[in-house]
Amino acid sequence: MRRYLALAAFVALVLGGGTLIGLAVQPDGWYAALNKPSFNPPNWVFAPVWSTLYVMIGVAGWLVWQRDWRSRMMAAWVAQLGLNFIWTPVFFGLHAPAAALAVITALLIVILAFMVRGWSRDRAAALLFVPYAVWVAFASLLNAAIVYLN
Repeated sequence: MRRYLALAAFVALVLGGGTLIGLAVQPDGWYAALNKPSFNPPNWVFAPVWSTLYVMIGVAGWLVWQRDWRSRMMAAWVAQLGLNFIWTPVFFGLHAPAAALAVITALLIVILAFMVRGWSRDRAAALLFVPYAVWVAFASLLNAAIVYLN
């Protein structure tokens, strides 16, 4: 029973944290006025994609925590979560797409490091990060395009 309470706590931390940050720092007129690339998805896409990814990130963290909460893999999980949570306030709150690009690039590197380290240690956790890595790679390209166009 405690295992599943821990799972719920991991998912609640990630999904709840991401949701709170998203509600606190939303796109505003500044973002609407930016030049965006043709591949920019409609705004309604972001909430369901991130909600799904946040659940997967929470489950991956729980899997690693169960195996060894003091591992480098767990440290990478914590680092990616911090970088993930800081991107929105940097981009939308500070109106700093170039600084946000540095954050998201670091995030992608940490996600990939988590996956590489996890491939032999916790393959399920590493696989849960595959869609996350793909989305963050796409978001990095989108962020870079916004920097370039503005």
